[in-house]
Amino acid sequence: MQIHVGYELKYDLPQPTPMIVTLNVHESRASDLERPDDMKLTPAVSTAAYRDGFGNWCSRIVAPIGRIQLKGMGLVRDSAKPDVQTPGAQQHPLQDLPEDTLVFLLGSRYCETDLLSDAAWARFGQSMPGWPRVQAICDFVHNHIAFNYQNARATRTAWEAFNERAGVCRDYAHLAIALCRCMNIPARYCTGYLGDMGTPPPYGVMDFAAWFEVYLGGAWHTFDARNNVPRIGRVLIARGRDAADVAIATTFGPNILENFQVWTDEIAESVPNLR
Repeated sequence: MQIHVGYELKYDLPQPTPMIVTLNVHESRASDLERPDDMKLTPAVSTAAYRDGFGNWCSRIVAPIGRIQLKGMGLVRDSAKPDVQTPGAQQHPLQDLPEDTLVFLLGSRYCETDLLSDAAWARFGQSMPGWPRVQAICDFVHNHIAFNYQNARATRTAWEAFNERAGVCRDYAHLAIALCRCMNIPARYCTGYLGDMGTPPPYGVMDFAAWFEVYLGGAWHTFDARNNVPRIGRVLIARGRDAADVAIATTFGPNILENFQVWTDEIAESVPNLR
């Protein structure tokens, strides 16, 4: 299937303001882009692109005084297959983990492993290691947190989500990531597009989505504690330790976000007339 993805952000800035934005589809999906999701700026300003330490594609700009619009649209070809399930994926002993996975065992800005370690081991210490343990963590987080978009808070951490029992998709991901790390399972945060394809209505307002990946059986696997079922049409933008590493926009100065829109729509593909 084809998925039309895109975003539009509008800021009002009282002074020239440096920004770092992470909005392009991840390089792992580059071959699926039938139309590039190039960012267009109004008014036009120069951009400088670079890869960050996690391999994400980022852009640097200096936004001028006044209003600026950031907009991008792309067309992605997707298999329409749900997230791959590998129930037999085994957990690695710590000493056998590849070095590049070790950073995803450590506590980070939004994932306080030190505060959650006792609770994690008390709840999941007797669970079967590997895929069943991660699924048990997802089941717990899915049922423990009540989704509440009106109660969203950019500063909420995994520990706070655990105690407040409310949040949005990033809070589900942060708590599940922290619990996995406490159980010695490397886990990394993912952000991207996730539409409503394959799900029944009613549908909510579209936003960027958060999920996570864990390292089991020599590979990274997708999990989603918010939805807790395999989904289709997932389009990755960036990965990192937590949301601090993959912010869609980091603005170095005062600003007002006047408009924020995201779209992820399946495009009906035409059937050729064979007559």
